[in-house]
Amino acid sequence: MAKKEVERLLIAGGKDKVLRLKYDEIGTKELFVSSANEEGFDFTIEELDDVLRESGDAFESFGNPRKRGIWWT
Repeated sequence: MAKKEVERLLIAGGKDKVLRLKYDEIGTKELFVSSANEEGFDFTIEELDDVLRESGDAFESFGNPRKRGIWWT
């Protein structure tokens, strides 16, 4: 199930600062999902949105440097 792939990325980003920083810098969901798919994660924007909605997280970034509050620890 592709939602598991979204969760796998969110957990990986919670554990791996380098991965998290890389994805925090990506500006759009389209590029975010495309980059994740290139790295072996297999999910769509809709599946990302579903997981974020279910967990109560938002994709928007904040701060300088850019950060997202989506990572699971």
